[in-house]
Amino acid sequence: MEHEIDRRIGAASAVMRALNRSIVVKELSLKAKLSIYQSIYVPILTYGHQRWVMTERTRSRIQAAEMSFLRGVAGLSLRDRLGWLGHLARMPSGRLPLEVFRTCSTGRQPRGRPRTRWRDYISRLAWEQLGVPPEELMEVAGERAVWASLLKLLPPRPGSE
Repeated sequence: MEHEIDRRIGAASAVMRALNRSIVVKELSLKAKLSIYQSIYVPILTYGHQRWVMTERTRSRIQAAEMSFLRGVAGLSLRDRLGWLGHLARMPSGRLPLEVFRTCSTGRQPRGRPRTRWRDYISRLAWEQLGVPPEELMEVAGERAVWASLLKLLPPRPGSE
């Protein structure tokens, strides 16, 4: 069963790579991109799914493959992600996105490596790409002019210029 699911995810990923140049372009509307997702990607990914035993692991793997495709379709660049961090840093306290960003999970954690939080991911990106240490990140991102000048140092997204 796992082998069949691996094959379906691999086939869907191959379609994503084949369509990548035509889907990621900004000229194509989001509605058209989602139509491609519904008519091509989902049927390839879920072909023969009636026979699958839907465990939590299987559901998680399929959802991860779908989210990978949708992230590619959304076309969020590194500059976009780090720009959103600047917005978060300047938000007044009490706003839900900022509270979610600052929240630490409580309770029992599942076995194995903890899932990477967006906060850790974006801190690592800022450290690697901009040289901003994680402990100073929110302070630097909160200064609009400084943060904007740092973001301009990032390479442009391929195909955007």
